[in-house]
Amino acid sequence: MPPVFATAFMVAFIEWTCIEALKPYLAPGEHTVGTHVDVSHVAATPVGMTVTATVELVEIEGRKLRFRVACRDESDLIGERFHERAIIDAARFMSKMSKKQGVKGSV
Repeated sequence: MPPVFATAFMVAFIEWTCIEALKPYLAPGEHTVGTHVDVSHVAATPVGMTVTATVELVEIEGRKLRFRVACRDESDLIGERFHERAIIDAARFMSKMSKKQGVKGSV
């Protein structure tokens, strides 16, 4: 693999930026989870170059949040499009995950 900023890292950076942007607005016990990523990675970024992510909340439908996202390095736009997240109740979500883990052993 060439020494560049990988697409998977760009997507993770976008998710992290959305999570951080939402933190001040969530109620205690609420978190968000990613539900959809529609991002094009249009330019390579050499390792060591600074990358910035810009996110804009453009739609709220119930608990579904849609962001317009863009990443740039010091020279170019490197990726853009949309990312969607859902607001969850953390305790309820983890309860469902625990039940799902229990099913794993019974198959």
